Amino acid sequence: MLCISLVAVLLFGILLWQSRDLAGELAEYKEQERALTKKVEEEKARTKEIDERKEYMQTDAYMEEAARDRLGLVKDNEIIFREEE
Repeated sequence: MLCISLVAVLLFGILLWQSRDLAGELAEYKEQERALTKKVEEEKARTKEIDERKEYMQTDAYMEEAARDRLGLVKDNEIIFREEE
């Protein structure tokens, strides 16, 4: 009877030890999950910004802005004032 009790206590101790180890692993995995979830949300926001920029780049307003900034083009009825150096 004493041997059976010792074996039962030993097995119970082993189970407690393993459950403590598993709890530590679980905490690590939850932290990884939080980090990955945050990264996914950041990438979704970045994707949304890129999609909005892509949509804007297909508008006439963007083309006009690009023509003014990059090519120096102006409309026919505009007067340009430039500072003298």
